[in-house]
Amino acid sequence: MVRRFVFLSLVILSAACAVGPTYRRPSAAVPAAYKEAAPPAPAAGEWKAAQPQDGAQRGKWWEVFGDPALNALEEQVEVSNQNVAQAEAAFRGARALARGARASLFPTVGTSPSATRSSGVTTHSSGAPGVPAPTVTAYSLPVDLSWELDVFGRVRRSIEAGIAGAQASAADLESVKLAMQAELAADYFALHGLDAEKQLLDSTVAGYRKALELTTNRFNQGVVSGIDVAQAQTQLETTRAQATDLSIARAQVEHAIAVLVGKAPAEFAVAPQPIRVPPPAIPAGLPSELLERRPDIAAAERRVAAANAEIGVARAAYFPTLTLSGAAGYESSTLSKFFSLPNRFWSLGPALAETLFSGGKRRAGMEQALAAYDASVAAYREGVLTSFQQVEDNLAALRILEEEARQQADAVAAAERSLAMAKNQYQAGVTTYLQVITAQNTALANETGAVTLLTRRMTASVNLIAALGGGWRESAIPSRDAVLARVGTPAAPMPTPGRAAGPGTVRPD
Repeated sequence: MVRRFVFLSLVILSAACAVGPTYRRPSAAVPAAYKEAAPPAPAAGEWKAAQPQDGAQRGKWWEVFGDPALNALEEQVEVSNQNVAQAEAAFRGARALARGARASLFPTVGTSPSATRSSGVTTHSSGAPGVPAPTVTAYSLPVDLSWELDVFGRVRRSIEAGIAGAQASAADLESVKLAMQAELAADYFALHGLDAEKQLLDSTVAGYRKALELTTNRFNQGVVSGIDVAQAQTQLETTRAQATDLSIARAQVEHAIAVLVGKAPAEFAVAPQPIRVPPPAIPAGLPSELLERRPDIAAAERRVAAANAEIGVARAAYFPTLTLSGAAGYESSTLSKFFSLPNRFWSLGPALAETLFSGGKRRAGMEQALAAYDASVAAYREGVLTSFQQVEDNLAALRILEEEARQQADAVAAAERSLAMAKNQYQAGVTTYLQVITAQNTALANETGAVTLLTRRMTASVNLIAALGGGWRESAIPSRDAVLARVGTPAAPMPTPGRAAGPGTVRPD
């Protein structure tokens, strides 16, 4: 009978269906091309069609800047950054939750062995006082089994939700990594932008010091008045104060970099070095590729899949649950004959449970699951729109800043020519020192503007790479097997090639 019942249970399971909607990836508006992308350069009198390529490095995208010091710092983010560690722990927790949901597919087996010694007093039917009964010892070794047969797919939908949630957590981990790496690169270039500005101010201070010496000598010779000396002294000290003030901002940025690489600011330092290279060219590719390159978009899509599976879980509450319960073991009052055949016992039987009235609780659960699904779809579509906005913002920034940098270079050249002429005229006694100071201020402002523009262009390049997803790809989402693997296997989302489940559906093996 046991074999027949088990066979019947397996037949029921094989014919069982999972209630709930079949998951389909939600649609999202995707433009045909980026609005702010620079037009293709003409060649041989004709326009050449753009051929998008993945210009950023796969994985280690920061290597495109060709800075060994930046490369060394970026390598420390994944290892030592505490935000990354927190996201990695959340991913491990999501994997454990998915494995816990899968455990409901299997029966629960338990035991409760006992040894009881009892005694009492016998009583006659006539009501006469009884005599002590012999002491009895009872030994019991039961094994209990309980197995909920997943006839309507409640457990399977829970597993789908758990797997999708773990995949979303894996994508969240990659999003945090990308955000921390991009923040580090932006801070790194901001730091060296301050170094370039400090170098500019230091060289300007040196020039102003020579100008002050020249003006002082001319004053001692009676050529100029003391006003010229005071003006030169004021110009020198003002610029020196500006150079000193930059140390505050540099120290703060350096401390921020220390935290990003998981070190105490007191134990970390970056050698001063101005930015020496222009920003690299970053091909944006096609907008349709962006949905496969952004880990935050992948995480939002996986949460839509999890919400879809939760609808199936809520719908399964309308159907009965079928549970197979059994017990077997030995009972005896004699320990020496405990395992003999006459002392064995067993029981096996199914139980069907159905909620007849719940006061609308199941309907409310269904409506809640549907509302959560709609919210996740809206969050996914909003994330897609935001990602396109970020790409367009940084494409526009790079294009406009490049044009502005050319204009600023012309302004710097013109300001330097004006300063040279003002100095010559002053030395010839044609003009006052005020004109020299005006030319110096103009030249310094334009040179500082050129340094700031270079820093902004480098930062915009970093932001564009981050907006494009870095070197991440959708295929890096862990597969079903990777999510459900036992503790101790690699937790990083590195599925075997060809076995990675796409975000559109959870593929069973």
